[in-house]
Amino acid sequence: MTKSLYLAAGCFWGAEHFFKQIEGITFTEVGFANGNTANPTYKEVYTDTTGFAETVHIEYDPLKVSILFLLEMYFKAIDPTSLNKQGEDEGTRYRTGIYYADPTDLPFIQYALAEESKKYGLPLVVEVLPLSNFYRAEDYHQDYLNVNPDGYCHLPIELFEYARKAKDEATVQKSQRYALAAKQLKSIAEGESDAIALMANTAALLHETFQWWWTGFYRVVDSELILGPFQGPVACMHIAFGKGVCGTAWQEGRTLIVPDVEEFPGHIACSAASRSEIVVPIMRQGKMVAELDVDSQHLATFDHCDQYWLEQIFAE
Repeated sequence: MTKSLYLAAGCFWGAEHFFKQIEGITFTEVGFANGNTANPTYKEVYTDTTGFAETVHIEYDPLKVSILFLLEMYFKAIDPTSLNKQGEDEGTRYRTGIYYADPTDLPFIQYALAEESKKYGLPLVVEVLPLSNFYRAEDYHQDYLNVNPDGYCHLPIELFEYARKAKDEATVQKSQRYALAAKQLKSIAEGESDAIALMANTAALLHETFQWWWTGFYRVVDSELILGPFQGPVACMHIAFGKGVCGTAWQEGRTLIVPDVEEFPGHIACSAASRSEIVVPIMRQGKMVAELDVDSQHLATFDHCDQYWLEQIFAE
């Protein structure tokens, strides 16, 4: 499983070298993003007339490093209050930007920006847009500082060492706990045909393993979701199609991860203590029969690591 992100952080030579040091990143390349011409050359982009930003395309393993960890590292490599200027490099091609190919990444990006903005008394000028285009730069720009160790870089050498040592231990450990829980659940489910009994033990095991605020199931019954076995405080008993996070996940037929439930339009506040949420549809023979709903008292608890493992656990 890999995820992609496109990050503009000033001169892409140093930015790529920085990201390459981070454990969990599996691929990098430099290029030009979100401009208004086709197949631009570096010389053309340098004129600042094409609208492109020097950008690093990264691919990463979300079971080893989370998107929020990567964005936290990204902010360490830029001045997010500086418009069209990083270090001594100036021009629109050096603007900072986060460009996403997967729309489900946007809530994480917005959350990370909101958290970072608390550190400054100035508004952040990091551009956040869907990726409209990306063109790979000429070969001599790729891995530039590996090929040219004494080449120009606007980033301090100490930052590369910091990136080499910074590991997302929380995500690695979470993935390991999921792997063990998946084995335990497989053993529990063996030979058992009663769906309610399976839901009850699954909710109990996951709740105990991860110490979430609320862990449970909603069953699809006719035109609504009805509360099933759960662990945690009293919950909503009926949820309509398309309403709240659970109803929206049913309507869209996909996993929904919400870093901050207060930012989700139409959020149903069954408990004011809930701060973040993940809802995973459970499909059987191509039809949704239930959902796993998990709430946390903390912001941004769930990410693509949780999504991967929970979808694996409940795969048909």
